[in-house]
Amino acid sequence: MLAVLAAALASSAAWADAGHSHGEAKAFGEPGDPKKPSRTVEVVMKETDDGEMLFDPISVSAKKGEQVHFVLRNEGQLDHEFMLATRADNDRHAVAMRKNPDMEHDEPNGRRVAPGQSDEITWKFSKSGEFNFACLIPGHREAGMDGTVAVK
Repeated sequence: MLAVLAAALASSAAWADAGHSHGEAKAFGEPGDPKKPSRTVEVVMKETDDGEMLFDPISVSAKKGEQVHFVLRNEGQLDHEFMLATRADNDRHAVAMRKNPDMEHDEPNGRRVAPGQSDEITWKFSKSGEFNFACLIPGHREAGMDGTVAVK
């Protein structure tokens, strides 16, 4: 029992180190207000017959200060996730996911979506830069689920 608790705490610490906390501004922006106007971007998550996993689109552009409402649709046969962050944050999160692949997410910048389901994220890009969205379920990012958001 103590070993399970220690593993859970270590995983939580790795997650916290990746810069994930509820509702606060991050280097790549802040949670949006669903009641305010935003541009909708639909992101499809799926696998191909040859084993590739992908997002469609793989890149998104936004303006500094713009609020984007991401509609996430999983058209694949496997669970997928959409984690929006800096590349460095997603790299750290990927390490934590390899240690705990069934990690549950309750973050404003990420969602796990079951096959045939959809979910949504509203995000305000308050800072310029190039940011990352990825599926950090082990093996999925490596199979192609790695995208960018360019904010100017």
